[in-house]
Amino acid sequence: MTATTVTWAKIMAPLSGGKGDSGVIEAAAVVAAAFDAELAATYAPADVADLMPWMGEGFMGGVQIGAVQSFQEAAAEGRAAAHAAFAKCPYPNKTFIDLESPVWSALSMQSRLVDVVVFDSQAARGIGSMAQPFQQIVAAEQRPVVVARPGLRVGGVVAVAWDGGKEASRAMRTALPLLQKADKVCILSCQGTAPRDFDPAALKGFLAARGVSADIERIKDAGSETGAQLLSAAKSMGASLFVAGAYGHSRLREFIFGGATKAFLTTDGPSLFLSH
Repeated sequence: MTATTVTWAKIMAPLSGGKGDSGVIEAAAVVAAAFDAELAATYAPADVADLMPWMGEGFMGGVQIGAVQSFQEAAAEGRAAAHAAFAKCPYPNKTFIDLESPVWSALSMQSRLVDVVVFDSQAARGIGSMAQPFQQIVAAEQRPVVVARPGLRVGGVVAVAWDGGKEASRAMRTALPLLQKADKVCILSCQGTAPRDFDPAALKGFLAARGVSADIERIKDAGSETGAQLLSAAKSMGASLFVAGAYGHSRLREFIFGGATKAFLTTDGPSLFLSH
């Protein structure tokens, strides 16, 4: 039986109107081009509605009116900058989406009808105006994301983190279009770090049935440094993409105590494909 090739049709690149927009669009174009997919550049400005709780009900004094006007002017400037970055991108199959208030609700709605959302490493590290949308898309909407870093490509070596959990399973299954285009796939597993028995050979069989040949690398005694060990292994094999589940524990626990996801987001390495 011939394995079915999975494809993607629409890739989203959220834009802030800042300096990082060009890089995000370029990265999204790299992913979109591999599938002849539509690139949806989506401008998500700061939302004037976020000011309202601070103004008091039914009151609009001069200071408040000035704040609203400043927000609107900043949004217009950001929109122009985002559109300029969009216009410079040579990828032909692209659209520009201008979100209006309520912005975060609109961004969530847009994300539900795309295959993957592309962010830069700054947003993933919690830096800049796209940090909140990143958390919203990954954790609240549970949409798959690519965290674009230097060297992003479709093809090459792809490392897949595997612990048998539902987050890792969802990331791996959602990333199948990328795995099917990879030159080499390697399954990375840290034995003894998950509260379950899992056999990476079972995943190897799952992928083989879908046309993906994979090697297995077992990492022993990772201890509390599971994330760092996995990334180190991915870098040592020259991976251009690292596929992993995100937030296997609660976000609060990971924020306070750290965890594999925090290591993935804050440690330099290959581009990430994450799904919660």
